[in-house]
Amino acid sequence: MHRMKTFEQLRIVFFGTPDFAVASLSAMVDAGANIIAVVTAPDKPAGRGMHLQASAVKEYAVGKGLKVLQPEKMKATEFLDELRSLQADLQIVVAFRMMPEVVWNMPPMGTINVHGSLLPQYRGAAPINRAIMNGEKETGVTTFKLKHQIDTGDILLQDKVQILPEDNAGTMHDKLMAAGAALLVTTVRGLAAGTLNEIPQDSVDEQSLKHAPKIFKEDTVIKWERPAADIQNFVSGLSPYPASITKLGDKMIKIFRSEYTNEVNNATLGSYDTDHATYLRFATPDGWIYVKELQQEGKKRMGIVEFLRGFRK
Repeated sequence: MHRMKTFEQLRIVFFGTPDFAVASLSAMVDAGANIIAVVTAPDKPAGRGMHLQASAVKEYAVGKGLKVLQPEKMKATEFLDELRSLQADLQIVVAFRMMPEVVWNMPPMGTINVHGSLLPQYRGAAPINRAIMNGEKETGVTTFKLKHQIDTGDILLQDKVQILPEDNAGTMHDKLMAAGAALLVTTVRGLAAGTLNEIPQDSVDEQSLKHAPKIFKEDTVIKWERPAADIQNFVSGLSPYPASITKLGDKMIKIFRSEYTNEVNNATLGSYDTDHATYLRFATPDGWIYVKELQQEGKKRMGIVEFLRGFRK
């Protein structure tokens, strides 16, 4: 049986790579957790000079003097031996790649994950984008124990977060990043105290599940035959990254911000109309999508008025 330790005594290894994970790592460090090592992605060439760029998590960890491991392969013997030698009580994974069972099953208390949705809804790689694209009014964060299928382990705690009409994937990312970090600390405190009840996800009706698969370029093309409100959610859910795309004449544009109106029109679906001064709008079956911020290929991102100054039909 695992001997109970206090929150501060638990030996914890943290796995994560982007900014979303830094918030959780920082919250744990600030709360006094004993982070004995941080595992993150290898440095990658980036920018024009293709200089090696450290992950956001590595930069934070190095700044705090934490031990950093950057395995190319999660099943490499050398890495597994080093991980075992750390004798962690618990592992935490936030925004990291798929982990083999030999890794997540290693510590006596298992491995917990922070996921940007209210599981079991929106399992997968793009939960924040997909919830907004589907017009949800709320989402949230979930802490759960890792097991075989992705995002299916027993739920520990959840925290709901409202999606406001003005929110997009960028603003929700930041809200869920903060909510997830706070929930993680509460979760680990609960695990240390032995006060959490694990809730299996197995009881869920598969028919009612909404999924959050990874977004590819072909998933970002606007379908103008959809209702205006759906297209508005689609634009918000993909903004600022990877951004929704469509054709404007013979050029591709990314749309970062839009508004819609419901009004019957006889225009061809997806055709555009502009006064060359204040608006650019695209026709949908039940109204118009007014573009507020966009980027034409080869140009910078700009507001609609600035864009129209240089736009010729």
